Amino acid sequence: MSSYRPERVAEQIHKEISHLLMHGIKDPRVAPVTITGVKITRDLGLARVYFTVSGEVAERKDAERGLKSAAPFIRRQLGQIIRMRHIPDLRFEYDGSIAYGQKIDTLLRQVQNDLTDDSADS
Repeated sequence: MSSYRPERVAEQIHKEISHLLMHGIKDPRVAPVTITGVKITRDLGLARVYFTVSGEVAERKDAERGLKSAAPFIRRQLGQIIRMRHIPDLRFEYDGSIAYGQKIDTLLRQVQNDLTDDSADS
């Protein structure tokens, strides 16, 4: 028996946390944060919330600390918004896939530029 409930709950949590970060949390450390995804365990006990920050490593560390301190507030707000018996624990994790993708894009552009420079020299 396959259930789509964890995916639906993860989608709803993603939507509500994004909304809370834009309108409900005043901490400046979480202002540049973008939620990229939420994965929830099958028993709905733990939600891994993936985020990204455009900027330096120091800004990322500040955002992690801000999200960690705001997690109880976010969980409490989710409890008021989402009708569930138990709201999952929230674990915020940095999503490095966007930075990795940008690095690969830069390398591909560099290779393309090298190839066009080589063909122009010939």
